[in-house]
Amino acid sequence: MNPLYIAWQDPKSRLWHTVGRLSRERDLYTFAYTQGALASPHFKYLGRMRDVYKTYYSQELFPLFANRILNSSRPEYPDYVRWLAMNPDKENDPMQLLARSGGERATDELYVYTHPETNDQGELELFFLSNGLRHLDPASLQRIGQLQMGDSLALRREAENEHDRFALVIETDEPIKVGYCPRYLNRDLCQIMENTTIKLTVERLNHDAPIQFRLLCKALFKLPPGFTLFGDDEYQLLGGEVVAA
Repeated sequence: MNPLYIAWQDPKSRLWHTVGRLSRERDLYTFAYTQGALASPHFKYLGRMRDVYKTYYSQELFPLFANRILNSSRPEYPDYVRWLAMNPDKENDPMQLLARSGGERATDELYVYTHPETNDQGELELFFLSNGLRHLDPASLQRIGQLQMGDSLALRREAENEHDRFALVIETDEPIKVGYCPRYLNRDLCQIMENTTIKLTVERLNHDAPIQFRLLCKALFKLPPGFTLFGDDEYQLLGGEVVAA
């Protein structure tokens, strides 16, 4: 599958930076830091991988990421894969679970995301969970509860947002706000929206899930000519000596 990127939120500025890339080749996991790891003086390193100029490998998924996936022995695991709308043949794949869930934990400021897959029509498919639902008003939460799989949604740039000038609101046709696009995707999606249409729909609504899993969205789009998704400098690998984690 496509590599996964690791986003980290600076605790001081609250800005998100892409600080690393996780990949798997022939059952060997590899992690390397990206130039985004140098963007903030507050970022040091992740887990046991203390040198940002080295590339790490392991036959097992690195503990930092394995701990972000619900253990399959847990009784709620079937609900977990259902909330994420996982294909049966991928529901036990840790990379796929990380990509779909985001690997978010309340104890840190990390998020995992993937480069979109290309479908048979040549469109990029991007799945993400609606963010910020805890801060929505009762009318918005009520509207989320009325959504159906396949319902159309829209992304709107929230120019008045003081915390993120690229903030993207997720709205229904009325329009009613039903969350936010994850911040680490905003900048690229804003540029894409200036040149082409992003089709956004409800992939799954989970009435019985914790609020962070309530609304799963699916975005379909084609890249504008000459545009490279996740092509900024912060995604470039720092590389260096390859060592065991």
